[in-house]
Amino acid sequence: VQLQASGGGLVRVGGSLRLSCATTRSIIRYDAMAWYRRASGKQREPVAVLTRGGDANYADSVKGRFTISRDNAKKTVYLQMNNLKPEDTAVYYCSIIDDARFQWGQGTQVTVSS
Repeated sequence: VQLQASGGGLVRVGGSLRLSCATTRSIIRYDAMAWYRRASGKQREPVAVLTRGGDANYADSVKGRFTISRDNAKKTVYLQMNNLKPEDTAVYYCSIIDDARFQWGQGTQVTVSS
């Protein structure tokens, strides 16, 4: 399966972006879809996870600001990011999680300027 992430860019503090991750197969066939990010010099970390059943979980640092969602018909997962902060600057990756295995798409850069 291919994953195509898009929607990154440069935004000012307090701004918003919506990331999209399009897949080539039905996303509800997988255990979960997720967004991760890697800031410069840091390890990749989970941002948000959406299970097949529709349960969403978020990193504490983004709770209340980010929302993960999906459009099954479009085979796309989204990450709505509001009230962005400089510490949100990172390369964001979408992932399929299935049978405890990860499939990764290419990342999209998000830069938040102060």
